[in-house]
Amino acid sequence: MKEGNLTQNDYIIVKAEEDGVNVIGLTRGEDTRFHHSEKLDKGEVLFVQFTEHTSAIKIRGKARMFTPFGQVDSGKE
Repeated sequence: MKEGNLTQNDYIIVKAEEDGVNVIGLTRGEDTRFHHSEKLDKGEVLFVQFTEHTSAIKIRGKARMFTPFGQVDSGKE
């Protein structure tokens, strides 16, 4: 992965560390809204991309994300 700021074409990888991890896409524009969600079970991996419609991605649950900035863990430890 390249170093630097995320752009519209950048991907992040989300790996679920438990069952029931929610990955939620949030829209761009005047009003931020949920536009897509996925539920992952332990061990499942999802590649997600920032696009002209997606400005943020919210993760609920214990997961590991791989980004251009390195690895990030979410959830309770």
